[in-house]
Amino acid sequence: MKLFLKGERCQSDKCAIEQRNFPPGQHGKARRPRMLGYGLQLREKQKVRRIYGILEKQFRNYFEAAAQRKGITGELLLQYLERRLDNVVYRMGLATSRNQARQAVLHGHFQVNNRKVNVPSYLVKPGEVIEVRPGSREVPSLLASRETTAHQAVPSWMEVDRENLRARILSHPQRQEIALPIQEQLIVELYSK
Repeated sequence: MKLFLKGERCQSDKCAIEQRNFPPGQHGKARRPRMLGYGLQLREKQKVRRIYGILEKQFRNYFEAAAQRKGITGELLLQYLERRLDNVVYRMGLATSRNQARQAVLHGHFQVNNRKVNVPSYLVKPGEVIEVRPGSREVPSLLASRETTAHQAVPSWMEVDRENLRARILSHPQRQEIALPIQEQLIVELYSK
């Protein structure tokens, strides 16, 4: 499945899935057995982990936090993942991939409510303002990404001002606003064993 991990490359013919749509290795083209149960659940969890670029322990912590809150656990898990600062920067259109957004955050190009934040896992809250720091407004990679992603739709849970490189979080993201091919119920079933 195409996860769009490589930014612009995944939009072109150079994408690995477009060139070779079979698993790597000597027996990649051989018929694979149908996956059921545990394998399907595990594959879904790994897919979500790779989309958001986080490690197992951190993902497990997000799941446990979502399980402790009232509400639908799978939707709360996706809310946590969407509210990460690196994902918000990606959704703002200031990076072509979540990896690029993560690196921009780590390099200290962003501030939240006028305070420098260089932690990609920082969870944004409604009402917070995320913007590029004044010293980083001319960074070529951020400006190039803004031009590349100009056509990208902005989620309804945030308000983005692309000209001033600023976004305001309006509310928590809802499940219907997260347009990713994720079956979060399989992840809940996996961790509930």
